[in-house]
Amino acid sequence: MRAGWKMFWLAAGVCATAFVAARIVVPDVVPVGYAEEAQSSWAVLTAFVLRAIELASGWVGAIALAVMCGAWLRARLRRAA
Repeated sequence: MRAGWKMFWLAAGVCATAFVAARIVVPDVVPVGYAEEAQSSWAVLTAFVLRAIELASGWVGAIALAVMCGAWLRARLRRAA
């Protein structure tokens, strides 16, 4: 169980770090099609990479949490039987 919780908290930490880094490093970057003025390519690429890291770690955290809840429920049902 400890490994699952470590994975969950690690993924949550990476997701939060990527979220904060995106807000600090590239706060005003929007998708290219919605921009009224030209944006530097490094800012768009940085925002894309940080958002990809944020979403991937969010999914890993959600999957880890679902597996941990399933393991907890399975253990509870085995004890009840």
